[in-house]
Amino acid sequence: MIGASLIGSAVLSANVHADALANAEKSGTLRIAVPQDFPPFGTVGPDMKPRGYDIDVANLIGRELKLKVELIPVTSTNRIPYLTTGKADLVISTLGKNAEREKVIDFSSAYAPFYNGIFGPPDIAIKSAADTAGKTVGVTRGAVEDLEFSKIAPATATIKRFEDNNATISAYLSGQVQLIATGNVVAAAVNERTKIRRLDTKFLIKNSPNYVGVNKGEGALLAKVNEVIAKLKKSGDLNQVSQRWLQAPLPADL
Repeated sequence: MIGASLIGSAVLSANVHADALANAEKSGTLRIAVPQDFPPFGTVGPDMKPRGYDIDVANLIGRELKLKVELIPVTSTNRIPYLTTGKADLVISTLGKNAEREKVIDFSSAYAPFYNGIFGPPDIAIKSAADTAGKTVGVTRGAVEDLEFSKIAPATATIKRFEDNNATISAYLSGQVQLIATGNVVAAAVNERTKIRRLDTKFLIKNSPNYVGVNKGEGALLAKVNEVIAKLKKSGDLNQVSQRWLQAPLPADL
């Protein structure tokens, strides 16, 4: 949760920030905060270099703006403070939008899907919660998808709860359950590791896409980022990033 002190620091820092876009163009470098411990969005590869969905997007934005990209590794805790204190010009780090964060920073249009949903093999036709009637669905006990799916599951759906994600995935791969409720990141990781019983998205339970974080008062930079994201969607470049890291096409409604 973002406390009052962080909001205060954001207000103070607003006076410190000049035009971030103009500064980046002058220096030739755009500083972008990215994740380092959250695959497939950001991690360190065998060559000890950052790799992942967010790193690809950061480099594509730099390419379109004709600027060198300086990647700044951050955690979920310090990513917003790095932006508000001027250590980074943008945050591309699995950042979801909520009312509390919107008091502190601005958000671009969505660039990556991030959601919980029902997943299963291609040969099972499921389009809504009602279609899970008579089906067995595996979930990780107490996870967001457990709580949310339990609210909408029909009475004849059987929910089998497991103690962690690995147990839930194993139950699906071994055929103990027909479907699983999980996150798209987990499903992508499973599909990357094995082709046994591929996980296709059936329907979303809770949607929380990722956005680029921009400091308050940086309208020129925000407009440029939105322009680039729209271009990358239209060109298919962003879809290629999604296919590479999430093993799935970019959702049409993103």
